[in-house]
Amino acid sequence: MKSLISATAAFIATISLTTTVQAANTEHVKQLLATKQCQNCDLTGAGLVLADLSGANLSGANLTGANLSRANLSGADLRGANLSGAGLFGVNLSEAKLSGANLTNADLRNSYLANAQLTGAYLNGVNFQGAVGIPSQIASPEDFYAWGVAEAEKGNQQQAITYFNQAIAIKPKYAGAYLARGIARYQALDREGAFQDAQIAEQLFTSQNNSPGSQTAQAFMKELQRRPDEKVSTGSPSFFDFLGSLSSVLLQLLQF
Repeated sequence: MKSLISATAAFIATISLTTTVQAANTEHVKQLLATKQCQNCDLTGAGLVLADLSGANLSGANLTGANLSRANLSGADLRGANLSGAGLFGVNLSEAKLSGANLTNADLRNSYLANAQLTGAYLNGVNFQGAVGIPSQIASPEDFYAWGVAEAEKGNQQQAITYFNQAIAIKPKYAGAYLARGIARYQALDREGAFQDAQIAEQLFTSQNNSPGSQTAQAFMKELQRRPDEKVSTGSPSFFDFLGSLSSVLLQLLQF
């Protein structure tokens, strides 16, 4: 019985120690919220949802696992900060300084990154889905393409087009991105823009010897040339009306 009590006490002590180690320094949290000055602070696991931290000095701070969802960090100094595993959903990081920051496995979905400085930042495992203003140098054309497809599936055509634009800017001969952008434009009721993209996609697919892609682009152009009153269905077309079950084409679009 004594051994059981001792073991239980040891376990509780271990849990308590772990909690203490992982909890944010409350004085540092108060200091941050009161002054916006918290260089090298210990803010591990801090709850800072919706906090107004615009222009705050958090350089070198430890924000591991902190919840900063929808916080305003515009213009904040986060150089060298540790944000690994941090919740940054919907956060405003426009103009923020993040050079050398550790953002490993951070959640940056739906965040705002316009003009954010990310030189030398560690970005392994970061979730950028739905983020606005992602610097082109931190993601591949395929990343932007995949994010664009995901946004288009959700009906966010303008955001999808923005992602496809970025994919094309990095990789000008990315046929799949042109075709995907054309379909997104079609759903946004820009038939002229859609047709132009489909033409470019068809030419690129042909030059790259991608027959399935070329055939898909041709089918899309043929659909665009039909009069609106010839359509059988009504309402806005689905993003996958012309890609549908062509899973092999979708896979190839990531490469061409």
